[in-house]
Amino acid sequence: MNRAAGSALPKAYWIGRVDVADPEAYKAYVAANAEPFRKYGARFLVRGGPATLKEGGQRARNVVIEFESLDVALACYDSPEYQRALALRLPAAVADIVVVEGYDGPQPTDS
Repeated sequence: MNRAAGSALPKAYWIGRVDVADPEAYKAYVAANAEPFRKYGARFLVRGGPATLKEGGQRARNVVIEFESLDVALACYDSPEYQRALALRLPAAVADIVVVEGYDGPQPTDS
């Protein structure tokens, strides 16, 4: 996307869909991911809660985490701190995680 010089980059998001197989072991992952999320300025927008499937497949939990930019979101995922947390999650849960850049362009109008 073209941006004017000096304009802010769009935010970015981790979108996760998670099935937790071992809730007790998953607690260790949650405790361990707090450090990288704090370090990289993560902000939870969705963290579990009710969901209604309208199309496609579904997992039990949905998570959306906001970051300052795509570079920051990717740096968090690739960080040694998050990779240590991820090692705790892998035996406890199955997840689909996508890191996406937000959109700051024109929106539909009511015309």
